[in-house]
Amino acid sequence: MGKLSAEFKNLAHYSYSLEDIGCRLASGSFQTDAMVVAPCSIHSMSAIATGITSNLLTRAADVTLKERRKLVLMVREMPFHLGHLRNMTALAEMGAIIAPPVPGFYSKPETVMDLVDHCVDRVMDLIGVPPVDAKRWEGAR
Repeated sequence: MGKLSAEFKNLAHYSYSLEDIGCRLASGSFQTDAMVVAPCSIHSMSAIATGITSNLLTRAADVTLKERRKLVLMVREMPFHLGHLRNMTALAEMGAIIAPPVPGFYSKPETVMDLVDHCVDRVMDLIGVPPVDAKRWEGAR
């Protein structure tokens, strides 16, 4: 595990391996408000769309949908072909939110971090945890 990964993992109260399909995140009785898959590969998105629950990520996403909780997928690959779009449509019909990391430029970003922050802020809004320092649209000036 890299240094950044270790630092990020230290921020979490709990962590589970991808193979731990029996952990509490894999059960609908474990209460969560939302799940964000960031980044979400086409492979993971397709597995979630078709109900293939072969690892903890796809099982937890499946449970999130089944329990009618918010599931946000930050699909990262592009361009999309028709099969990708059909899987996205199926997921949207199941209640998932498809939120590719597409930054807005109205805030006049100056750095790559500004672009990343915009995408993260939008997802935080989607799951009901609005960041206090998010740059908001204030209309044309």
